[in-house]
Amino acid sequence: MPLYIYKAVNREGETVEEEREAPDEGALLLALQGDGLLPIRISPAKSRPFAWLKLGRRGARVSSKQVALFTRELLTLLEAGLPLDRALTVLLDLTAKEPEFNAMIGKILDKVKGGAQLSDALEAQGGVFSRFYLNLIRAGEAGGALEVVLERLSRFLESSKELRDTVTTALIYPAILVVMAISSLLLLLAFVVPQFTEMFESAGKELPVPTQIVVGAAEAIRSYWWALIPVVAGIVGWVRFQRADPVRRLVWDGWMLKLPLFGDLIIKFQVASFSRTLATLLSNGVSLLTALSIVKETLDNRVVAEKIGLAAENLKRGGGLSAPLMEAELFPSLAVQMIKLGEESGHLSEMLDRVAVTYDKEIRISIQRLLALLEPVLIVGLGILIGGIIVSILTAILSVNDLAF
Repeated sequence: MPLYIYKAVNREGETVEEEREAPDEGALLLALQGDGLLPIRISPAKSRPFAWLKLGRRGARVSSKQVALFTRELLTLLEAGLPLDRALTVLLDLTAKEPEFNAMIGKILDKVKGGAQLSDALEAQGGVFSRFYLNLIRAGEAGGALEVVLERLSRFLESSKELRDTVTTALIYPAILVVMAISSLLLLLAFVVPQFTEMFESAGKELPVPTQIVVGAAEAIRSYWWALIPVVAGIVGWVRFQRADPVRRLVWDGWMLKLPLFGDLIIKFQVASFSRTLATLLSNGVSLLTALSIVKETLDNRVVAEKIGLAAENLKRGGGLSAPLMEAELFPSLAVQMIKLGEESGHLSEMLDRVAVTYDKEIRISIQRLLALLEPVLIVGLGILIGGIIVSILTAILSVNDLAF
């Protein structure tokens, strides 16, 4: 859905300026009025100058971890026999020390007490809950199986978090190596090399080319170190600008898929995410066509999302899911064959679950292999750079003293 920026006045007379997703401006206007807000200005987010420089949404301050906790605790309370409004009241007491999280639950409780469905109350929270989450809740409410849906949602969120945590943990050591390598080089160039520069200058002899390069780099770092901050900020801003535009984002995502080693890993991530999300939706009675449109929005890579969109179009024409995925040649053959088998046997959701589990394991194995390759490359690369600096200094010292090698 489109993202809008709105400015409104709340019941206390305070001005609120935030972002929220809505089908159109009229729907957003009604939603804001339902929340007790008096809208002053509504505009599409993309029309805001320099909106691509923002680091995150101001409105979505509730983390994914808190959403998972909310889901699990609400499920526990409902299974204990508490009605929905009472369960939300208990959650309100439990989150007293988390102001933003607590305020969100308070708004949900107010809407539920006012007669709204839980899904509508969640949707009113300004993009905190994804379309995937909301559709599952609606399916559970329609079928009278809210607890079952919450259980599946909780397992889905925990599985996704576990996969993200695995990747994050695996990247800690390489990140430390990179930081240490850069820090070592900067310290060497900023403090060690300049100690020899004075000696070289007093000798009055022309330095070897490698030494001139090292000395020049050291002088640049000492004199213009402050320029690193705007340069890094400029690079980050440029990348965000590129990825903020849908056309450029498509090009970037296509380039990411072609990266050696990393491209294959990204594909496996997308396959696991696609399979798990689609399986969860289908298991809760969402039609395949609707589920595909939801899954398309949850995928990070827009190239893969476009291919899923083509699969949805093929489905509208009476085709299947596996054929367009096979034609796209993006998904691994094993995943496509398993999806095809699920279609033919009438057990698509179960087969998608197996695909997700299979590629979760593949991701972990790929990360281990990637780290096994990256660690020695980083260590050897750092050794070569430091060794090169030392050799260039020694070469200059020997040349200054007219010594033969």
